[in-house]
Amino acid sequence: MSVERTFSIIKPDAVAAGRSGAILAMIEEAGFRILALRMTKLTATQARAFYAVHQARPFYEGLVKFMTEGSIVVMALEREGAIAKLREVMGATNPANAAEGTIRKRYATDIERNAIHGSDAAETAETELRFFFTTAELL
Repeated sequence: MSVERTFSIIKPDAVAAGRSGAILAMIEEAGFRILALRMTKLTATQARAFYAVHQARPFYEGLVKFMTEGSIVVMALEREGAIAKLREVMGATNPANAAEGTIRKRYATDIERNAIHGSDAAETAETELRFFFTTAELL
């Protein structure tokens, strides 16, 4: 298995609840190296651009509203099999279906306020990393 990079966001619900440190610890304990990390707040324009792939979906406007309601933590991560491993550590999108010990099982409220985002494929990871980080930040 090769070393790969992925992207993740600790979402506003988890940041507001003071869970960022615990989530970061779980990520590091899973063998990830944090390449870049920043706390920021998305504007509506940025949230619409980042989630443009979901524009036709009924949850889009609610997602934009949620992602702009508070601070988020964006991060670039690296390890062998990073994308699949992060998705395993995060747990199912719906915390009711997430495995015990996963981030979403521990910290998510529901399917919409689910604490964390992670890239779902190599191409998505590359696009999402470039959305938030410069090439210099990813060296």
